[in-house]
Order: sequence, then structure tokens, then C-alpha cells
Amino acid sequence: LIYDSPTVDIGTGTAVAIKRVNGFATSGSFITMNPGYAGRTELPDNLKALFRPVTMIVPDLQKIAENMLFSEGFDDSKSLAKKMV
Repeated sequence: LIYDSPTVDIGTGTAVAIKRVNGFATSGSFITMNPGYAGRTELPDNLKALFRPVTMIVPDLQKIAENMLFSEGFDDSKSLAKKMV
């Protein structure tokens, strides 16, 4: 990857135009692909190397409710959260 280049080759034989912008360190770019579905392909290795894999899971709503209740001052937040969820 050449950082001064206005295009990048993603492995398909064609160059993709890119525009670099200044941003905050807390911003991010995400690529989501489900290669198991019909008509979708794997991400090319040279593009895959630019991104870090992230696992998505279902949030534990009881823990979230427990923390919210506890932060508001409820002493028995664990049993209340269980009743809410």
C-alpha cells in the first residue's frame, strides 16, 4: 500500500480510487461480508491484511441492565435486572 497514491489495487486487476481524510483516532472503517451466502466471495488476501477481524456476539442484556441499575443507586440491581430481562 502506497500512502501517497490516490488509488489502491484490491487484487481484482483494477485500481480503486481512495480519498484520505483527516479524522479522529476513535473513528474506524468496517467491512462486513458473509461469504457463506450465494453469490458472495471471500475478501482478497491483500485487502484482508489491511483489516483486523472482529467477532460479533449477542450482548448480555441482564448484565447491561444490572450495571445501569447499579449506577443509578439500586442496591439489589442483580435481582431487579433478572426480573427486567
